[in-house]
Amino acid sequence: MAIRIFRMKAGNRVNRRVSGDIGVTLFLVIFAIIMVIPLYFAIIQSIKPMNELYIFPPRLYVTSPTPDNYADLFRLMSSSWVPFSRYVFNTVMITAVGTFGHIILASMAAYPLAKYRFPFSQGFAKMVRFALMFNATVLTIPTYIIMARLGWIDTYFSLIVPAFGSSLGLYLMQNFMADLSDALFDAAKIDGAREGLIFWRIVMPNVKSGWLTLMIFSVQTLWNTNNSMYIYSEELKTLPYAISQITSGGYARAGAAAAAVVVMMLVPIIVFIISQSNVIETMSKSGIKE
Repeated sequence: MAIRIFRMKAGNRVNRRVSGDIGVTLFLVIFAIIMVIPLYFAIIQSIKPMNELYIFPPRLYVTSPTPDNYADLFRLMSSSWVPFSRYVFNTVMITAVGTFGHIILASMAAYPLAKYRFPFSQGFAKMVRFALMFNATVLTIPTYIIMARLGWIDTYFSLIVPAFGSSLGLYLMQNFMADLSDALFDAAKIDGAREGLIFWRIVMPNVKSGWLTLMIFSVQTLWNTNNSMYIYSEELKTLPYAISQITSGGYARAGAAAAAVVVMMLVPIIVFIISQSNVIETMSKSGIKE
């Protein structure tokens, strides 16, 4: 009798576990479909002919796919008086330098905040969290005033330097470094390692998932930046600005505008795909403490 009861309880646990797994899987599938729909819709819109672009309600399929929208977009780009390659260079340079500098400076500032106690260290940490409340739009005017007084208006510095000081990177890296075991640092110091060596050989490799996550956020922000209020010279303007000007021609350029949306999404998506394994690792470790 006892054996039968035990088997019945074990069977119930197995059934509940299987049903729970099925429920979670269905939820994740539905959630994934919801997340993919905007990307799918953007791609579909970019290959629709003009007579299908303005159908209402919009269709989630295309009957006569065409590459003409991309051809029109690149034709318009090539006809600008500033070479299109110049816009690409400006955007790539700003994105690469801004992202690299942001990761390095945020990590170097986060290290002492996470692992050392000094006067007003807690106050600095609270200021970083408080800074997260400010939207970038709110900081536009103060940033412009600072850049103007430094003489950096209409230069790359007006876009790159503000990216260095983003509070998100400092907050993110501080939390990752705070989770590192103090035993690592104690062992390194006993072996005679200095702070620079500890930072580059111990801290940065162990928070790789953190700075790769920060890289994704920074690339996404800088790649899509327009900020034409800081840049006036056409030779220094970014790719999003150029595309916005090209595709602002109304109905005649609706197809090129749809293709431009997909083109601008490519780089952030590629960066995410390359780093997705580390992003998953970041999420799995975010709740683990020593």
